[in-house]
Amino acid sequence: MARQGDLICLAHLRWDFVFQRPQHLMGQAARDRRVYYVEPPLFGEWDSSLEIRSTEYGVTVVVPRLLEGLDAAASQARTAAMLNELALSEAWHEYTLWVYTPMEMPLVTALDPSLVIYDCMDELANFRFAPPELRPREQQLLARADLVFTGGHRLWEAKREQHPHAYPFPSSVDKAHFARARRELPDPADQADLNRPRLGFYGVIDERFDTALLAELAERRPEWQFVLLGPVVKIQEGDLPRAANLHYLGMKSYAELPQYLAHWDVALLLFARNASTEFISPTKTPEYLAAGVPVVSTEIRDVVRPYGEQDLVRIANRADDFEAACEAALAERHQPEGHDRQARADAYLAGLSWSQTWAEMETRMNEARGRKATKTEAADD
Repeated sequence: MARQGDLICLAHLRWDFVFQRPQHLMGQAARDRRVYYVEPPLFGEWDSSLEIRSTEYGVTVVVPRLLEGLDAAASQARTAAMLNELALSEAWHEYTLWVYTPMEMPLVTALDPSLVIYDCMDELANFRFAPPELRPREQQLLARADLVFTGGHRLWEAKREQHPHAYPFPSSVDKAHFARARRELPDPADQADLNRPRLGFYGVIDERFDTALLAELAERRPEWQFVLLGPVVKIQEGDLPRAANLHYLGMKSYAELPQYLAHWDVALLLFARNASTEFISPTKTPEYLAAGVPVVSTEIRDVVRPYGEQDLVRIANRADDFEAACEAALAERHQPEGHDRQARADAYLAGLSWSQTWAEMETRMNEARGRKATKTEAADD
């Protein structure tokens, strides 16, 4: 296959943080082009430079290392200068700029891409501690972007009103990776001694996580063991509910997740309903289902549609309803009804893959290149 033009990703998450949409998509892109994943800068007592390393997925990670004390404008100007130097030394040509956060708009204007993609995976302006500049910069990015992709349908409903070429690309799934959980995998040491049933959640534990619901469930059902995997971000550890049946096991690698899932009885989507969750489309929904674990979720729009409407995931909000849904999931797990639900989930997942998502994105990108070429030709006439 011919190598495509380079792709430069301006990321808001570190490559080695939770493995999710950016890593999946950039790994797909790296199959037939050079991909540079530019992380947020690190600050310290050193001369400004770019730290560059390769990953097993074929992606080159670029970390700006900047002198401590630079303000945001100065740090972005320095980063832009170093990236333009890298563009010359690495011979970037006709490259695509893939942007995850509007806060990097100063970099977008300082670089010279042939195509700008805004992959809007979350409504970042609704998150806790979002900077006030985010919304006006998003308007600038929307005006500059050739294409807008969204991480879910609810988010697309908002962005399609702001850009003529916005397309929804909900979270996909690496089915083979998570289907490993259906095999006889060893129980990880830090959960091996926990009793059953086990109800688990993995992901970032932040303001989107419904700590009140978790606390009430743990109190109502002390015999249920709740296993929570993931980093705690933007909330205090002391604000997390504590009980003998609540087990915070910390962050796990993407490779480890099937082992934990293999020994869970129910997988949970414990999201609060607030401004920060209105537009989310949890990647873990299809991952849980691919692992063969029954799923119970709060009423998140992109979980209700399609998973709740197709009765693949149980939806509940209040603690008593959520408890009843978990009870039903536990009771059904080894019954014919449970096998039927899983078969329907597998049939739905058969149409999902990150490679398919990337192929559809590439189709849209080629269309955008065609539109730009047509405009250029018209201007030259």
